Amino acid sequence: MSDPRSSVRAVTEAPIAITPIPPTGLPRTVGELRASGHEFRTVKEELRANLLHRLRSGEPRFPGIVGYEDTVLPEVERALLAGHDMVLLGERGQGKTRLIRALAGLLDEWTPFIEGSELHEHPYHPLTPASRRLAAEAGDLLPIAWLHRSERYGEKLATPDTSVGDLIGDVDPIKVAEGRALGDPETIHFGLVPRTNRGIFAVNELPDLAERIQVSLLNVLEERDIQVRGYQLRLPLDLLLVASANPEDYTNRGRIITPLKDRFGAEIRTHYPADLELETALIEQEAALVAALPAHLVEVLARYTRGVRESPSVDARSGVSARFAIAAAETVAASALRRAGLRGEREPVARICDTVSVTSTLRGKVEFESGEEGRETEILGHLLRVATAETFRARLSGLDLSGFTDLVAEGALIETGDLVSAEELLAQIGTVPGLAKVLDRLGLGDAPSPGQAASGIEFVLEGLHLTRRLAKELTDDGRTVYGS
Repeated sequence: MSDPRSSVRAVTEAPIAITPIPPTGLPRTVGELRASGHEFRTVKEELRANLLHRLRSGEPRFPGIVGYEDTVLPEVERALLAGHDMVLLGERGQGKTRLIRALAGLLDEWTPFIEGSELHEHPYHPLTPASRRLAAEAGDLLPIAWLHRSERYGEKLATPDTSVGDLIGDVDPIKVAEGRALGDPETIHFGLVPRTNRGIFAVNELPDLAERIQVSLLNVLEERDIQVRGYQLRLPLDLLLVASANPEDYTNRGRIITPLKDRFGAEIRTHYPADLELETALIEQEAALVAALPAHLVEVLARYTRGVRESPSVDARSGVSARFAIAAAETVAASALRRAGLRGEREPVARICDTVSVTSTLRGKVEFESGEEGRETEILGHLLRVATAETFRARLSGLDLSGFTDLVAEGALIETGDLVSAEELLAQIGTVPGLAKVLDRLGLGDAPSPGQAASGIEFVLEGLHLTRRLAKELTDDGRTVYGS
């Protein structure tokens, strides 16, 4: 039997990001680089070649992306192979940003650039006047450095106050004050887009960007150059530009201007997990759990999320983020850990009573239709009960559960709740015929821990109540009593 603690992910401080150190033996001058046989490739050529290699070798192309294997990822791969900039269009919480960030994994692990260059210019293709001058003077002794692919990704969350200077650049008054002429291109402080030259730049929530600011991206996408305050800088940028957008944004907050949409080579529609198994896999992959969460409870939360998403009481245009299910799993596990702290349990395992808290704590993650004001918690509670009943039927249909109903029929009252320990619950139950088959069907094994056994028993009791085979009452102190 697996240790229930094996499903608990340790909660620690996030490690500080450390820039990887280039391996020894790499060329350090442009002469050494040429002698090594290095060939220049654009970013899109890199992505195409590396994607083709992974397609042929069977290596994972986008690790950590769940549910898009047969729908979104093939379209992304076609766009990359075609060398197209792209827009990912979908409701909130569909993993658009996660997918965009995964694209950087297709870049070469290390790439050379002119040492000290703000724009990470390739030694064979200097762009700025200063770099061209330096290359001409140094010749084959031009010093080069190496850039890791993790440093070749740039991202900007579009907000109404974003300026052209933020994205493209502006005149640097300090450089002008140093005595340089105002018309000197070297007086320009480059923005985020040119600083991501030879990499991937992402604009999240593009419709939130003011239309006049969107215009500044036109040249970047088509002519691949930039303009700053009237300067026509012929800086042929080498990058892949990717944007994300929510369909609702086109009417409620802003829109992508038509000329800019026309310059993106691909518009790719994302979606929520297509089936229950993918929803479950997403929760298991992403949730940072502080207590064991049995598989039947993960399924309850997955069904619950899908039920909320499909409910006519919920605004479908806004969507229900995958973060809803992830936060629900983390909240349920936290409730189990709280009980363990208060009742001295050594191995906290979540139970169905721990799911009740999500109806109030996650209410703010859901946008309801205008006619449902004041009924939000009631609606979420009903959908949680429906999800629990569906999971009960799917997991335990066909099993003889008369041992549980007979126990109550004999006059026993079973008291449980989020502050009742596993040992207290098991002491009330004793030996129940058919319990072993129930725990086996729930995947809790033939030698479960007290927490796992209590989780399975409470799930059966709640399922029997929801299918009208067992009475249930709530006490004034918040406990639950099964039986009459």
